[in-house]
Amino acid sequence: MTITKIGVLGAGSMGGGIAHLAAVKGLEVVLCDVEQRFVDGAITRISGFLDKSVQKQKITVEEKEATLNRITTTTKMEDFASLPLVIEAIFEDIDVKKNAFATLDKICGPETIIASNTSSMSITTLAAATSRPDRVVGMHFFNPPLVMKLVEVIRGYYTSDETVAKVFEASKAMGKTPVEVKRDTPGFIVNRIMMPQFLEAIRIAEEGIASIEDIDTAVKLGLNYPMGPFELMDFTGVEISVHVADYFVSEYHDMKWNSPQLLKNLVRAGRLGKKTGAGWYDYNK
Repeated sequence: MTITKIGVLGAGSMGGGIAHLAAVKGLEVVLCDVEQRFVDGAITRISGFLDKSVQKQKITVEEKEATLNRITTTTKMEDFASLPLVIEAIFEDIDVKKNAFATLDKICGPETIIASNTSSMSITTLAAATSRPDRVVGMHFFNPPLVMKLVEVIRGYYTSDETVAKVFEASKAMGKTPVEVKRDTPGFIVNRIMMPQFLEAIRIAEEGIASIEDIDTAVKLGLNYPMGPFELMDFTGVEISVHVADYFVSEYHDMKWNSPQLLKNLVRAGRLGKKTGAGWYDYNK
């Protein structure tokens, strides 16, 4: 059966972006977060993006309203009960995600596929919190979901072929190119390749070999990347890099993944509320 309605748990930048994308592509969406202000904030952001598209004459006012009308907001996970696919897009913490999956498992019908938008964490571990490990899968969108073409579809140990096929179909319905990650390994494909680049770029800056600006320029012009590593970390959130690196250390037991001190100091400054903790380019001023 073709999936025409999905649930999205988490209304932050990724969850709101996935909801926006799905609604633009004609899917009905139930968007849920713990407080109404979070889902309201997501709708405000989506409406603002759509207004810009109207101003640029990419869509009509009627198309904007139709897109917004396809999104239902809620603070109750029970509203996911009858949906064929629910995508979790909450904070990148394995215990928080496991609790969410356990709750979704109790609420959702037995045929519901529960997917995680995690960028690195074990799908098998999340599936173990449910009674349906064959229907748990990774569905990793990239930021911003409306623009980035890729979706990594990650198998947990017990994920069924049918589940993978349905998630491939749903990804294509949202205009994305899905790739299959056949083995549940930390970082999957993209982050497994990208994290060493992030960490090495920080070490180059830490050792005084080159400035943050020059490292970004070198990567953009020398490797033809659209963004340098520090620009990309600022865009996605610097603290996420620490969470992912720490997770890699715990899973691989290899200190090559350990966060450089410069990264740890930046995140600590951010937690103290200092302006220098906002991002690499603030830190560098």
